[in-house]
Amino acid sequence: MDMAALIAVLGVAFFFTYTNGFHDSANAIATSVSTRALTPRAALAMAAVMNLAGAFLGSGVAHTVSQGIIATPTGNQGMAILFAALVGAITWNLVTWYFGLPSSSSHALFGGMVGAALAGGTEVIWNGVLDKIVIPMVISPIVGLVGGYLVMLAILWIFRRANPHRAKRNFRVAQTASAAAMALAHGLQDAQKTMGIVVMALTISGHHTTDGIPVWVKISCATALSLGTYAGGWRIMRTLGRKIIELDPPQGFAAEATASTVMYITSFVFKAPISTTHVITSAIMGVGATKRIRAVRWGVAKNIVLGWFITMPAAALVAALMYWFVHLFWG
Repeated sequence: MDMAALIAVLGVAFFFTYTNGFHDSANAIATSVSTRALTPRAALAMAAVMNLAGAFLGSGVAHTVSQGIIATPTGNQGMAILFAALVGAITWNLVTWYFGLPSSSSHALFGGMVGAALAGGTEVIWNGVLDKIVIPMVISPIVGLVGGYLVMLAILWIFRRANPHRAKRNFRVAQTASAAAMALAHGLQDAQKTMGIVVMALTISGHHTTDGIPVWVKISCATALSLGTYAGGWRIMRTLGRKIIELDPPQGFAAEATASTVMYITSFVFKAPISTTHVITSAIMGVGATKRIRAVRWGVAKNIVLGWFITMPAAALVAALMYWFVHLFWG
């Protein structure tokens, strides 16, 4: 096995995690920054620390990524497939970041894996793709939308007689906790996805033979995600925090509490790698709809949702093209 190929795959995997961090940092903090519950830099620092901590809370998602989407490829061909999959995901991350579109880094990675695997003649575990990716991709935004709507209704009813200014001040404080919970859930979900890829690369190269995840892999992926998060994705933050709806502190708290709850349940109960972007965006839409339906800028929301459907095939196409190019050198 060519050690240079392994090093190249590990390097691009950590870079993907870094892009995942700055691309998805908005998921954790956009609402708390837009409501002025936290300053941008304080929010990013908090999110980076919680991302780091969240990466160590479980390994179910990592095992799903490494074993449940494509059959583990072998040899230099396997390394080419992983390399191409990561390049496809990184390309989509950078394109959507440039346009300020909150798309899913997770589904960019999964699309890249499927596209590269098909190009390389490696088996795609379609049952796993359906059960662990496609179904959660459809259900989780619906749950986020409905959950955000119901949680916000409950808050409005419970605090219907409260002083509005005092309630907003208290929810601004509460948002510190909900944003931290969101960042912790993001680390739990997204750092593990890269861990799964790194474990696959180490298995292909013969440097890993057990089901566990080496500690250095956890630390490396968590650190790369945290550094990316602290770098901040301001373009996407503006979209989530301002362009969908103008949020106030109770709405921000409701969206973050809903989204983080969904992510914890899917991580620990179903071990499904869902998109933090899909969940928080749909929760913001649901929360905003309690104000009035037209309060949500549905034109912006429509463009975001269209981007979700394009993500996997676009990343798959880039990954397939990259595989054919890389295969000329690694085949």
